[in-house]
Amino acid sequence: MRVLLVKMSSLGDVVHALPAVTDAIKHGYTIDWVVEEAFADVARMHTGVNSVIPIAWRRWGRSLLSSRAEMKSFFTTLREHDYDVVLDSQGLLKSAVVTRCARASVRAGYSGGSAREPLAALAYGRRARVPGNQHAVDRQRQLFAALLDYIPGTEMDAGLTRAETHPGRVFLLHGTTWDTKHWPDSMWIELAKHAVDAKMCPTLTWGNDVERQRAEAIASAVHEVVVIPRSELAELVDNLAASELVIGVDSGLTHLSAALGVPTLGLYGPTNAKLTGCRGVSAASLQADLACAPCMEQHCTRYRGEALIWADQVVTPPCFAKLNPDRVWADACRLKDHCPETLD
Repeated sequence: MRVLLVKMSSLGDVVHALPAVTDAIKHGYTIDWVVEEAFADVARMHTGVNSVIPIAWRRWGRSLLSSRAEMKSFFTTLREHDYDVVLDSQGLLKSAVVTRCARASVRAGYSGGSAREPLAALAYGRRARVPGNQHAVDRQRQLFAALLDYIPGTEMDAGLTRAETHPGRVFLLHGTTWDTKHWPDSMWIELAKHAVDAKMCPTLTWGNDVERQRAEAIASAVHEVVVIPRSELAELVDNLAASELVIGVDSGLTHLSAALGVPTLGLYGPTNAKLTGCRGVSAASLQADLACAPCMEQHCTRYRGEALIWADQVVTPPCFAKLNPDRVWADACRLKDHCPETLD
């Protein structure tokens, strides 16, 4: 049976869908994938995906008038094939629109109580209720299994292959979105020093001017740090995949590193590692344990205690105070040495 998957963005969400795609392929389904153009390379990396249809929804939204021809071309391509099932695993109104426009015998997705935007469920003829109090990877796998009628296995396979490791490279993924998800710059500097002391090469990259300034500040404080230029996602994936170790905040790249099988340690403050923690054969997450964490807020408004101090500095956001560089580096090294069961 031929399935069109609609899972457009974000990068982390796309990565979380990979194991479910593997499950479906193992059960005999052929998968084509509609995905945001910026993340199309990730979908193509899956060894079993038949075809990828990039969509530029984010870019079109900035100028609908000038994007009309490109939008028309996309929807023409979308309707070139008849599918047995079009499966919307995103559960948003924008993905529901794409689902309705595809040619398919069955349109399927989350039930109204499970979708992130409940009205999206009106676009589906087949719906599945998937509890929200579980990891995003598990939700995706359960949704696919319920809608495509199979029982998923116990093992998780993201369907990605990893390049040869570059010994000694530790990639530090400092960039993310929310203010509260940023680990303090001073802690990144200290962590880079730990890496250098261990004869490893701390490597950073950046995706915007703010991240570039942070990377350059870390490199200025620790001269052995290597800052690679901003690059396309496919090239960045190659760099991540070749690393001996990756340490990162909650971001799509950290999730991607974990899915590639690289020893990856994720740092979680306001977000919930039980719901979106790193998943992979050699991945783990450190969760802040303040009473107000995880708060799931983009700005710190709940903490009412005294200022929390590390290295004579006030830690902002305070939930990261106990995830100090000494603890992070010790846990990362245990992960690198294939001893995740000994993590704090």
